[in-house]
Amino acid sequence: MPTPDNGKQILRTLPLWEGRRAENQRFEDRRGGVSGSNDDRLASSPPRRASSSALTASTLLQGEGTRTVEPGFGIYVHWPFCLAKCPYCDFNSHVRKGIDQSQWRNALCADLRNQAELLDERPTVDSVFFGGGTPSLMEGETVGAILGVIANEFALNPDVEITLEANPTSVDWARFQDYRSAGVNRLSLGMQALNDADLKRLGRWHSADEAVAALAKAQSIFDRVSLDLIYARPGQTSDDWRAELEKALSLGTEHLSLYQLTIEPDTPFKAQHDKGLLRLPDDDLAGELYAVTQELCEAAGRRAYEVSNHAKPGAESRHNLVYWRYGEYLGIGPGAHGRITHQKVKQATVAAKKPEDWLAQVLANGNGRSSQTPIDRDDQANEMLLMGLRLSEGIDAGRYARLCGKPINPATIEALVSQGLLIKADNRIIATQEGRLVLNSVIAELAQ
Repeated sequence: MPTPDNGKQILRTLPLWEGRRAENQRFEDRRGGVSGSNDDRLASSPPRRASSSALTASTLLQGEGTRTVEPGFGIYVHWPFCLAKCPYCDFNSHVRKGIDQSQWRNALCADLRNQAELLDERPTVDSVFFGGGTPSLMEGETVGAILGVIANEFALNPDVEITLEANPTSVDWARFQDYRSAGVNRLSLGMQALNDADLKRLGRWHSADEAVAALAKAQSIFDRVSLDLIYARPGQTSDDWRAELEKALSLGTEHLSLYQLTIEPDTPFKAQHDKGLLRLPDDDLAGELYAVTQELCEAAGRRAYEVSNHAKPGAESRHNLVYWRYGEYLGIGPGAHGRITHQKVKQATVAAKKPEDWLAQVLANGNGRSSQTPIDRDDQANEMLLMGLRLSEGIDAGRYARLCGKPINPATIEALVSQGLLIKADNRIIATQEGRLVLNSVIAELAQ
């Protein structure tokens, strides 16, 4: 099943212990699949977490600002370059010297025009997202040129959201002003930690004080600002995370993306982990950290509208909602994925991953696509489950049936509801907090 790699961070924000043996064993036990665990410790020591027994459909949906179920249409633009490669990162990011901004500007604009021609219809653009890599290394002229092409090729929602990711080390007052003048109205700042020792361990070049100063600068220029933090870091305690998150919440951003650290293949962290040099929190502590996250964000009015994303009502990331609501989007730049309708068929587009290969292909052919593949109805339905059940608003069961050509098995839904993993409301299927903890298993059941 294809998945949108522009949003690896989206797909990797399940709690650290989601899918681990203890949680999947508990899922099998409660659905009657097995009679008991082969590991008594795992079966008897589930991650500690906030109880979901009091959760109802109304509390899950209350105050989200996301009850509109129209997925919208977005454009993702990938800038693949970074000043350095972080040891935990396996995103499509590369360290290069002497980048020809003019050449890359022209190539991204050419790819954008070419992909716009693929669409059966030109939908109104609800969101644009500059991701990476480190998009705050782009010149303001490059951002402005790309947004100019979008405005020429598409109608824009009057309230269009235009987000650019930034790192504290590449924060520049004049460049931020250029981004704002070009049309960027939302900045996402990758702070990652508010602890100097952990920032160094994560391979970040900025200090905690520099991150806070960068955030203040962003808040003075952009209407909307989000911050990213990574938690469940080696050696991190519940009290450590509570103090750090309280500080982050005090900084006043409308949106926070809070990701548990995971070990990804072919990264320096993976090599260290395999040698026993790097240990992540165990299942119990990871669950406790997740519960602290929900508690503090809820108290601060930043509810979890998605597994790892928290916002004031109305301040949700509209671009990511396009993904999670299974909307359509163009993917521009190296390694970018898209979901479009071409010749009345839903299709997945994938761009050449290596920057040099992508650039050469655009210069030769006018686009950087490496593949364009029809998505069958079963895969569409599975993708909708994978993305939509991460949201507190859940999925529209009727839309699922239209995509798949058949409804989800009512008996499966009822079984998961009786186990406290799902809630039904207004023809929507919603994962409870307990259900989110074993979301992969819930999705697998529903997809059968």
